Amino acid sequence: MSERSSGRQIPVVVLAGFLGSGKTTLLNHLLHRSGGSRIGAVVNDFGAIEIDAMAVAGALGDATVSLGNGCLCCAVDGGELDVYLERLARPSAGIDVIVIEASGLAEPQELVRMVLASEHPGIVYGGLVEVVDAAEFDDTRTRHPEIDRHLGLADLVVVNKVDRVTDAARVLALVRSLVDRAAVVPATYGRVDPEFLFDCRPSEERVGQLSFDDLRHDDHAGHLHAAYDSVSFASGRPLDPRRLIRFLDSRPEGLYRIKGYVDFGPYDLGNRYAVHAVGRFLRFYPEPWPAGEERLTQLVLIGSGIDATALRGELEACGNDGAPHTDDHGMWGVLRYVQGAAEDPAA
Repeated sequence: MSERSSGRQIPVVVLAGFLGSGKTTLLNHLLHRSGGSRIGAVVNDFGAIEIDAMAVAGALGDATVSLGNGCLCCAVDGGELDVYLERLARPSAGIDVIVIEASGLAEPQELVRMVLASEHPGIVYGGLVEVVDAAEFDDTRTRHPEIDRHLGLADLVVVNKVDRVTDAARVLALVRSLVDRAAVVPATYGRVDPEFLFDCRPSEERVGQLSFDDLRHDDHAGHLHAAYDSVSFASGRPLDPRRLIRFLDSRPEGLYRIKGYVDFGPYDLGNRYAVHAVGRFLRFYPEPWPAGEERLTQLVLIGSGIDATALRGELEACGNDGAPHTDDHGMWGVLRYVQGAAEDPAA
């Protein structure tokens, strides 16, 4: 279900955090652990010497502008962002995800605003990831109280360097009290599973269709952290669009990502709807049902501290009641999240 292979948009993830929190370390980790995925990296350095950009490039032993594994890394200011997004989103670049590493002194909401304002049809906002230095968090908040506001905007917070503190539980609890429905994940050396941020393509070619089980990550024992959960949901019963939108609008804290396909049954017999949700961002992509494919709703939900049983129950409750007729206005809520879809002004 990678955006490139399906023709959908490339997610653009904004990676932010105060100076020294570990953003470049996390980005380098993603570059090394991306599997078969190709990452475009945009580094927004502060200062004349592009130290962070060189660190990202140096980790892979290649030039700053064009990395040997197909990744691209550029130093950028606000006025140049669209230029680099255009370059990275070209089909010839073969990029699966773009990561913008913000300067440690940047206002992350400005980068988020620019991504959301971009009219490039080949990209989609992939979320704001805020990196926190657990060892310096108290002092950083004292010197820079705007950090609390940044956390309130985040879709995912990585509490880095938890190995350097003796009261990691206190720091994590404090961070969770400052976020707005964001998932909070502890980490050391920036080691976050890439699947938490984007869909990793398999490094080897597979024969036939990627099965739903391939998307599941139930065995976390061998991961670098075990701080998040993956919940799978599959149903041959079509979902009611109004009920699903109510579920999505009230999704719980810590539920960071939702991806998969939805069958709305009689509301749209010709299309299934790919769904992409990250933090508070939500988008649907209608696409024709593949010929001969079984009509199922298949979803994967990823988050931290989520109740798998409750989530599955809520999704089951979104099922269509089986009535042969449809509500003429039932799809309006879904269409609000379809880019370019015509909307009724009264909706």
